[in-house]
Amino acid sequence: MSSSPEPQQQQKSQKQIDAEFTSYYLQRATQEFGEALDAVRSADDFKPDSSIAVLISALQQGTVMFSEEDKRAVICSEGAARSSK
Repeated sequence: MSSSPEPQQQQKSQKQIDAEFTSYYLQRATQEFGEALDAVRSADDFKPDSSIAVLISALQQGTVMFSEEDKRAVICSEGAARSSK
């Protein structure tokens, strides 16, 4: 089994990889921090119209700590894992 990314994953633009990684990262973050996010959403000062956008933006900031290579590796491994199921 080769450790290099699958050809179709290599053909994706960095913009596509970034978008897929952000989506993946947000899904994982909401799974891992679900209880804490529920507590934030149930706080008295939580305003759905503005607070949700701020919360999403704050979570998305976590993606900047990953390099382009790291993002591509995660997306490629997730694609391979999905195709093997």
